[in-house]
Amino acid sequence: MTIIGKQIRMERIMDRNSGRTIIVPMDHGVTVGPIAGVSDIRSAVANVAEAGANAIVEHKGLVGAGHRRRGSDIGLIVHMSASTSLSPYPHSKTLVCSVEEALKLGADAVSIHVNIGDHQEKEMLNDFGRVAAEARTWGMPLLAMVYPRGEKIKDEYDVSVVKHAARVGCEMGADIVKVSYTGSSETFREVVEGSTVPVVIAGGAKMNSDRDILEMVKGASDAGGSGVSIGRNVFQHDTPGKLIQAMAKILFENKTVEDGLQILGK
Repeated sequence: MTIIGKQIRMERIMDRNSGRTIIVPMDHGVTVGPIAGVSDIRSAVANVAEAGANAIVEHKGLVGAGHRRRGSDIGLIVHMSASTSLSPYPHSKTLVCSVEEALKLGADAVSIHVNIGDHQEKEMLNDFGRVAAEARTWGMPLLAMVYPRGEKIKDEYDVSVVKHAARVGCEMGADIVKVSYTGSSETFREVVEGSTVPVVIAGGAKMNSDRDILEMVKGASDAGGSGVSIGRNVFQHDTPGKLIQAMAKILFENKTVEDGLQILGK
């Protein structure tokens, strides 16, 4: 029963034909407050849903505010980890939700955030293990956002630590792993090949160039990546819907960066 339940839920957050996905995280409010693009969560969700994004990521308290009663459907991933930029330990994530609570909210999946290399890595990995067990019991897909961040990490985008992060995610029981892009298709292929589950890329800091965004998406796709989980580079874009459509061309139709830029009028 839980196996078919997980399969059905996975198809709500990933394209069933390509096995790829466009996820738009909107969980930034806990970390940095109501920033531009997600201060009006209902409009933010509407913009990406109508453009064809597969899923959004929200904290539990915003599910009702962002719920759509009309228009295109979109998958819901409830985020279970939190910390704020005001904390002296902003990279130390703590659990603020349970899988059962997310199910009651109508979630199609849950997500957690783990920073390996942080001084509280032990606690975050312990939480990861418990959430993975709960998710397996309930047939709930688990997205793990795993980043190498801490005193021993010299470059969090270096392929050696990014592929380690991805491997931690799959070995701990995630169904999808989210990591940073390593900067090239050649290096990111090492990350994908080292994981046994789909790997999606984070968007990182706000970028100034649409070409840079689409080249990152194309590079990850060519390396065998399974899509994107990009937040502020989407919801803070001048035309979020068109950017999603441009990324969809690359991910779902195997088109070029130039094809994507055409949609954006570039």
